[in-house]
Parts: sequence; structure tokens; C-alpha cells
Amino acid sequence: MTDRTLIKNLAALADGPVSVSGWVETVRDQKKVQFVILRDESGAVQLVNPATREAESPEQQPALELTESISALSSGTFLTVTGELKHDERVKLGGLEIKISGLDVAASALDSPIADDSSIDKRLDWRFLDLRRPEQNLIFRVQTTFLHALRTWWVQNDFIEIHTPKLMASASESRAELFEVEYFETTAYLAQSPQFFKQMAQPAGFGKVFEVAPAFRADPSFTSRHATEFISVDAEMSWVESHEDVMRMHEQLLVAGLTAVAEKHGAEIEAAFGVTVTVPSLPFPRIPLAEVHQILEKRGYTVPRADGDLDPEGERRLSEYVREELGHEFVFVTDYATGIRPFYHMRREGDGSITNSYDLLYNGTEISTGAQREHRVEVLIEQAKEKGIEPEELDFYLDFFRYGVPPHGGFGMGLSRVIMLLLHQSSIREVTYLFRGPNRLTP
Repeated sequence: MTDRTLIKNLAALADGPVSVSGWVETVRDQKKVQFVILRDESGAVQLVNPATREAESPEQQPALELTESISALSSGTFLTVTGELKHDERVKLGGLEIKISGLDVAASALDSPIADDSSIDKRLDWRFLDLRRPEQNLIFRVQTTFLHALRTWWVQNDFIEIHTPKLMASASESRAELFEVEYFETTAYLAQSPQFFKQMAQPAGFGKVFEVAPAFRADPSFTSRHATEFISVDAEMSWVESHEDVMRMHEQLLVAGLTAVAEKHGAEIEAAFGVTVTVPSLPFPRIPLAEVHQILEKRGYTVPRADGDLDPEGERRLSEYVREELGHEFVFVTDYATGIRPFYHMRREGDGSITNSYDLLYNGTEISTGAQREHRVEVLIEQAKEKGIEPEELDFYLDFFRYGVPPHGGFGMGLSRVIMLLLHQSSIREVTYLFRGPNRLTP
């Protein structure tokens, strides 16, 4: 491996010899001096070279060759530079620069086909170049910190990490949103969620489980918050008394994640995006869906959906109310009607029209659905029939419950949506490494 110093670590070094590697961001080739901005995964540094335009003696030939090499550099060229590090507060970029003594080009580059003002679609066409932007680098470092904090919290609280199959013999959610794939002599389906198999961990005696993994939805949506392939963050746990237990776990988990992001990246996020990361207070507000409709009506908005569920505008307006009146970026919407929830959600004791479930909204958008699950097999069968699902289609799933399963519940949450809302980005396409949508399968 190349012996190099990350640019972010240069400030801690004394003046003297140093070697750095990265790609050329800009070249300023002036008559008497050359400046190069070199960037790596950790930051950028200014390189300087006193230009030699003619070799009046053999001794000047190396200096001339260096000058000519720098003049020939194009943006995006990857190289290693050796030189003398000097701290100089007059240098705007970090208060230091490197006087070049030599450079080794690893790979030259063509002129970039994208610019800062290129459309999102064009930037996605050249995503590997778009990702070089420092803002993009920060997005994925934030995501890494966030996920590490979630995993740490889960492990500290005795959750087990599982990896459920993404090739399935039947639907895990709605049959209308399935991707079919040929599978030897039969047909398989890409998993819409790990729902059935994270529930399988409950009769297996695992108790508490989590998974961070891809999920697939054949949904022809072109909104800013949907993708056909996304990373789903899931958790499930045994011995819950209601969905309230799931909500408590969910909110504690998010506080842990956002605390880690604020502590490690808060200043960078403020500088790059103008966003102050807020660590939410506990508990998060909880508002039943019926009350949500009343709040929105009083604020002059009637949700147009016939099924009673919230639409995106309703979510936005409710979040606005919660922020103004309760001082919070999160809100649990609870007590969803049976008709708009899956068959495996437990229904309220004494009121079969309501489920023990919730949606979690963050900065105006739904990021997660959670619920207590129905664990009584005879009840599950009847609820499936009500949804038009024949029990025979669910035999493998119902078997989990025929041999005993504790009361349990959990949630599924879209990772990209959380990061998008955290950083106040306009689309999940900005925060997804390689976005997949109805009209995008490349790069």
C-alpha cells in the first residue's frame, strides 16, 4: 500500500517532507507559479510549484519537466505528490500548502461531463464522478456513523443481527409490488421486506433481532422518496405488550443514531448543508390518526384519501404543527384503521377496527411503519381471509405460529429517507449510492 498521509491529518504534522495521494480538483497555471488543489477522501490541500518555463542549464531540466507535467494535468487525474509541507495562515485552504518536489500520475482523466449545475439525472448518469463532491462524501460518512450507532445500541441491548433471504417463493407484502425472477424450474420473487423471516426469529427463541439489508418494490413511483431498491432497517422483538413497546425501542434507537451524527459530524453538516442536527428529546409525541385528522381540519386541510390514511401533504402539515406546538421533528401517528394495515397487524382489544400500529414521521415525511404483530394462528388466518388472501398461500408463514410464538412486534424503516430528511436533501437520489427507480438500472 502507498505510504501516504491523509489530507485531514496534515494539520497535525510539522513542516517537512510529506506524501499525499488523491485526485486533481483544479489547476491554476500562472506564468510564474502553479497551484493545484488536490482532494482525497478526507479533504483538500493546496499544492504549489514555482514554474520553470525554460531550462537554461541541464540542472533546470527536472524543474522544467515538473512544470510541464503540472500544466498537462486535467481535473480528475489521480496522482501521488511528494513535497515539503508548510504551515501558512495566509493560505485560505486550511492554512497550509505543499511545495511539490515530485509527482507520480496513477491515472489521467478526461474532462468531466458534469458540472456543479448539472441536473440530478445527468449527475446520476455519471454517479462515480458526482460522488467525488465533498458533500457526497460527507453524506456517506454520516450514514456510516448513523448505522454504526444503531448497531451499537442494538448489540448493547442484546439484539441479534440476522440476514434474511432476498429470494422468496411467495410475496412478503403486497403481491402487486413484486419483482419476479426466473429461479431454475420455477419463479422466485425479490423480497419486499424481511417481515416474515424476522418474525420467524420469534418462535425460534431469538427474542430480539435486527437487519440492515436491501429490499425491493416494483412500484412505478417517481416521487422524491421512493426507489425500487432500497436499504431497509428492521427490528423485531418478543414479549411486547403493545406497539408502545416498539415505539419506545424505536425512539431510543434514533436518539442514539442522531446523537452520534451530531457529535461526529455536526459542524461539517452545518458548513456543507446549513443544517443543524437536532438530537430529539424523549419521548417522541404520539398522536392517534383520528386526532391527526381533527388537527389538520382545524388548520384548514382535509386529507383527500378515501381510506383515511395520510397523504404527503397531510404528513407535511402535521409535522409543521408538531414542530410549532410541540417543538419536535418526530411524531408517531398511531391507531391506524384495520382496513389500511396488513393482515398480520394485531387489532385493538375491544375494538377490531383499530390496529396496534404506528407510522413515524420525521421532518414532514413518513420514514417507518411499526406494529404489534398478531401471534395467534387462528386469528391470523381469519384476518388473512378478510384481506382476500387464501391461507394456503401462507402455509410456510402460518407454520411459524402453529408451533408456538410469543407476543411480538417491530418496525421497518427506509435508511435513505432518514438520511435525506436529516440533511434536508430534496430527493433520496442524492443520498443513495446507486439509485434504482422505474427508469434507472444503470450505472
